[in-house]
Amino acid sequence: MLDEKQKLEISQDELALIEAALHTQSKILGVQASAGGSKALARLNDVKRVLATIDIQKPARSRTDKRGMGSIFRMSRLFG
Repeated sequence: MLDEKQKLEISQDELALIEAALHTQSKILGVQASAGGSKALARLNDVKRVLATIDIQKPARSRTDKRGMGSIFRMSRLFG
């Protein structure tokens, strides 16, 4: 991957589409990597790194708290 950074102007919908496509790609690469593909594993790591960068740089209002709902469900199991 290139270390050079470039700013792009894209809409929130376009960013969501790119992010969804990368999630799909990571699932495909995960299957390929589990079948022994070393190139797939390297590519999977690259895709995960890009997804993490997107998540960090997304505006706060479009970010979802991944722990929030899980914590609620775990607590509801504790209390019956």
